[in-house]
Parts: sequence; structure tokens; C-alpha cells
Amino acid sequence: MKALLQVTGLSKRYGGVIALDGVDLSIGDGGVHAVIGPNGAGKSTLVNLICGRQKPDRGSIRFQGADITNWQPHRRIRQGIGYTFQITSIFGAFTCRRNIEIAAGHGPQVSTRVDQVLRDLGLDGLAEVQADTLAYGHQRLLEIGMGLVQSPRLLILDEPTQGLSDAEIAIFNDLVRRVAADRTVLLIEHNMAVVMALASRITVLNDGRLLADGAPGAIRADERVQRAYLGTGIRNAGT
Repeated sequence: MKALLQVTGLSKRYGGVIALDGVDLSIGDGGVHAVIGPNGAGKSTLVNLICGRQKPDRGSIRFQGADITNWQPHRRIRQGIGYTFQITSIFGAFTCRRNIEIAAGHGPQVSTRVDQVLRDLGLDGLAEVQADTLAYGHQRLLEIGMGLVQSPRLLILDEPTQGLSDAEIAIFNDLVRRVAADRTVLLIEHNMAVVMALASRITVLNDGRLLADGAPGAIRADERVQRAYLGTGIRNAGT
């Protein structure tokens, strides 16, 4: 399968700390690809490099065949990369609808796309509510909607279920399954139950290096992964 996103030899150092060390990652077109790893494994650095918020020291990033290693973030968005981050970033003084309208920008059928995203998120009843008055879980869903309304080919979700209730996680899981039917989702997530429920392929990072890559069953049974996740219950996640 031709890769939608191809990361080769990606490395990043912060002073004396090596955040990523020669990481290779290949993501196919369609479905959910999860990246997991203990705290400090390099997951957020990987996301920042793919999105263009930071530049790698070495290595390359190709998206849909184009070398985007040195592209600015806005150009990557136009190329079809959408993303959300661990820290919720919304326009608190604006309504839910206005937040998604801003993210949608200009183009055909913007209003229709905004309405559809609000329905998909279960936020249509809160469309005219000021964003900073929403519960935290709804703010997280709103931010996902701001990425989704751009109709990206690749949607990167960085710790999207952090702070969500079980009911909100169920809504999120259903939304991701529908989104992944016609685009690719790169999911960076600590909740192993969510990862095992959604991902068709999992990449594991540890200490800035690639530890394992494969189908969920193989990752769950991998002794190296179990050691890296000692005490987190990854062996039983999703069973």
C-alpha cells in the first residue's frame, strides 16, 4: 500500500536531550494509525514535526508524495493535514458555531459543512453557546470539530480523550470510526482501551526510538511493549 505519510530517519534534539532518534513511520491511506508510548517517549515531538510547528534536526517527512519537511504549518494544512493538540485551543469568547466557521475558512458550502460537523459531534444543541462556558469535554470535542471541518486527508489527534467522561469517549470513538471511513486518523493516545478499540495499526515509541510497529494483537503480546508499559495493563487492554 502506498504511504499517505512517510517519515524517514526523523531526529530532534533539545540541548542535551534526544527527543527523537532516527524514527521511521509509514501511514497508509485510510483507517486509524495509533502512536503510543510512555511519558517522554517522543510522541508530542513527532506530532510537532509532522505539523510543522518545529523543524527536525535530521530526516524527512513526505505527505501524498510531496516532501513537506521544510513547509510552514499553514501550507501543510492546505495540503490536507489537520490536527488538534493536548492543550485545548479554542476561541473562548465565540460560540461553538463561530469557532468551527473560523476553522472552516472560505469556500463552497461552508455553512453546510459547519452544521454537519456540529451534528457529528453532538454539539448542534450547543451551537450558539459561548465556547468558554462549555464543559471541558465539550471543548475537546469542539476542537476536534475545528480540525474536522477543514476536510483533511490526514487528521492528527493528540491525546483527544484526555479529560473526557466515559460517555464522551463513546461519542468520540463513534466519531473517529466514521471519520476514518474516508480519511486517515493519526491518533496519539494514552487510553489503551481507546487505542485497541480504534486502531488497525499501532506504532510504539520509547525513549525517542521506534520500539514496535504492527497490528493491535501483536503489539499487545509484544514483551518489549509490556515492559515499557509496566503497570499500565496494556496486556489486557481491549480484551
